[in-house]
Amino acid sequence: MMDRRALLALMAAPAFAADARPWPVRPVRLLVAYATGGVSDDISRALAQRLAERLGQPVLVENRAGAGGSLAMDVLARAPADGHTLCFSAITPLTLQPVLGPVPYDPLQDIAPVAAVMATPVLVLGTPALAARSMGELVQEAGRRHVRWASSGHGTTGHLVLERVRSASGMRITHVPYKGGGQQLNEALGGQFEVLSSNVAALQLQYVRQGLLHALAVGAPQRLDVLPEVPTLAEAGFASANLTSLFGLFAPAHTPADVIGRLNAEVHIVLAQPALRERLLAVSNLPGSGSAQDFAQHIARELAANRQALR
Repeated sequence: MMDRRALLALMAAPAFAADARPWPVRPVRLLVAYATGGVSDDISRALAQRLAERLGQPVLVENRAGAGGSLAMDVLARAPADGHTLCFSAITPLTLQPVLGPVPYDPLQDIAPVAAVMATPVLVLGTPALAARSMGELVQEAGRRHVRWASSGHGTTGHLVLERVRSASGMRITHVPYKGGGQQLNEALGGQFEVLSSNVAALQLQYVRQGLLHALAVGAPQRLDVLPEVPTLAEAGFASANLTSLFGLFAPAHTPADVIGRLNAEVHIVLAQPALRERLLAVSNLPGSGSAQDFAQHIARELAANRQALR
């Protein structure tokens, strides 16, 4: 007769084997919080391709644009916490939107930050509908009429830049929120509004060089090598608006720590690959670094700072 200890060991073996299956065991779903055509979509697809090669499973990109990224975060928060649903987004759905209004998730309890992917400067661009060629001229023009200023959505970094410029200057601005950078950029070329705040990307730089859009200022610690003649917002007199966008990878809360740890490591291995690193640096995007805990602590600090500043 089998003794009790042997029987328990035998009964436990199948469950242990099932739990020990290496992650991932099926394709990974990568939600992208913005529409196709923008820098976030471009980089997220490049990241997905390279992660798939390392994980041995497809990483399927699904654009879930809307509400400045909070729509995708809500979908993520409701997904199973097994590492097979992830989200690529700026941090603002966790650090800014919960301050500006209610969101259907708890930014600190329902989402697990995985890895910082890139820090992206913000360009303030004039469209063909704007005569101004500098921030000073923009203030003067806005003194004569309302200016329509587009961003990639309510509660995004681009929106916050707009609001801080408005607060500092008293400009009459009508906010035009989009679901992402692609449609926003297309309508900018047609002069559907006067100003837009957009993350730096190859297409934006191309349009600036062609004279189709005019770079008024950039949100960055210093001038960009790719646009050395364009002042930072701080240099232009808007220090509080001199912001950059931080993008990262996120998972549902309670995703196993070993999965989070492996994802963090794999993301940084991918970001160190020369092709992707050069792709980021070519448009002044800085590759992310640090542990998942570092990223989570940064988000918590930003949320607390915004709650203090905007209460």
